Formats: sequence, C-alpha cells, structure tokens
Amino acid sequence: MTTQALNLRLGSAPDSWGVWFPEDDRQLPYEQFLDELAGSGYEWLELGPYGYLPTDPEVLSEEVAKRGLKVSGGTVFGNLHTPEKFEATVATVSKVAKLTASQGAKHVVFIPPLFRDEKTDAINDVTEWDAGQWKTVHAAANRIGKQMFEEYGVTIALHPHADCQIMTQPQIETFLDGTDSDYVSLCLDTGHVAYGGGDNIDLIRRYSERIGYVHIKQMDPAILQQVRDESLGFGEAVKRGVCVEPPAGVPNPADIVAELSKLDAELFVIVEQDLYPCEPDVPFPIAVRTRKYLNGCGLGARHQQA
Repeated sequence: MTTQALNLRLGSAPDSWGVWFPEDDRQLPYEQFLDELAGSGYEWLELGPYGYLPTDPEVLSEEVAKRGLKVSGGTVFGNLHTPEKFEATVATVSKVAKLTASQGAKHVVFIPPLFRDEKTDAINDVTEWDAGQWKTVHAAANRIGKQMFEEYGVTIALHPHADCQIMTQPQIETFLDGTDSDYVSLCLDTGHVAYGGGDNIDLIRRYSERIGYVHIKQMDPAILQQVRDESLGFGEAVKRGVCVEPPAGVPNPADIVAELSKLDAELFVIVEQDLYPCEPDVPFPIAVRTRKYLNGCGLGARHQQA
C-alpha cells in the first residue's frame, strides 16, 4: 500500500494546458482551462501568466470558487540582474503579489527572464552572470522578497528555468547561498533542474529548509541529449516533446514524492507539463492520467478524488 504524503498538496497550472502567455491565439480560453482543471480532479490552481486569468480579485475568486478550486500561488517573470529595470520589476511583482494574496495564497513563483526568445530561440542576453551581476541579483531578490512579504504576506519562490542564468545546480546553489531564507525560497522545478543537469534529490536533501514550493515535471532524456548536441533553445525542445507525462522521463516522480514527504514542511506540488503550443483537446486526458499516477505515488489522494 502506498504511503500518503500528507504534507504535500497536489495542483496544476495553465502551463499544463499549453498556456505560456497572457494572450495568444494558440491558447485555449481561460474558462475551458478552469473547467478542465476541476474536471480532471485537481483542487489547487497556480495562476500562471498575469492576465490570462481574470485580474479583478472578485471575478477571479468567483471563477475559482464556483469550480471548487483554490489558489496555491501566482507566477511572475522579473529581471534581477539589470539595476535600471529594478523598479519596473518591483511594480510587476507587486501586481502579481497583490492578486495572489487576494486569493488567500502565500507564494509567488518568480522566474528570471530567459536569455533566449521563447518563440524564436534567439539569444538576446548574457548567458552567464559575472560576480558583479550575482551581487546585484542577490541584493535585488532580497529587497523584493522582503517588500512582498511585508506588503502582501507572500514569499518569493525563485524558479530555476531552462535558458536562464539560474538553470544549473551550481547556479541554483549560488542563488540560494546569497539570499535571505526569511524572504526568498526555492521553487524546485524538477524538470528544469534535470534540464540543467542538476540532481533534484541532492537539492532536496541539502537545501530542504529553502524549498518553499514545487513544480513537478519530467524531461525526456533523449531530447535532453539533442538539446546539448544541437544547442537547442527551450522553445524548440518543448516542440520536440522534451516535457513528458509520468512515469516517462527524468526525474522519477515517485522518488521526488518520497523525498519531499520526509520534509518537515507543508508544500504545494504543482504539475507543470510544458505543452505550448498544443491542440485544445490534448491537455485534459494527460491531466487526468498524470493526477491518477501521482495519486498512486502517494501525492494528493487524500485531498483529490480517487
């Protein structure tokens, strides 16, 4: 019999329905996403790109509540390494933090901007930060984290991402080692850690107190090899199907759930299978199969339907 991970709460996100942008003619309407999210057996919802779901707190609350859903957190892209963009980043994060807090959620997933264009894969920024830029990043993250906590009661969870300067395990560790654990946590995205060649289990064990939120996903090892051999961008890798549903791919979701279940912390574990772009009938059956598989690993069955 599978042991239930009672400290973990399972949810999903617009990303798993092929949603990367606030508006895009290749994405499905938000009403369909919410209907299918609830219909596939999930209880918790991450908000996704600001502007895809309603940004009026009352409208959002109504749309979420009438489907029996609850909000786990918000998501935002923000620049930490360019001082002249700091105030704009604070303003953007504040909008998301305010909306997230209005829904009773306490986590804002913060993603640095990618150094490749998401649609063309063209490199448009430095791919590695020097010591001076890292100092700027640490200071900016600490300031933003403190401000968001004091103003909205939310914690910033830094999300390592393919094609950004916090992608490899050494980069993740450099970020964590230079930031304040009171205000800045790690959103452990298991797929992006694997994409960057990192070891999820090692991070969970050595940085357990810094993990504040989790995205669970798996990557196809064969396509990861193509990424390295051909220097592919993440957009192209997704089109080739790098992000796969469990139990395929790496890391093994059951191993991740087992390790997270040992932590003395309550964590949201949000399914994110990058599917942009995809046909509108593709995500729902994947979401159902994924939820059932993760339930079988001891994740979410206590909170979700069997």
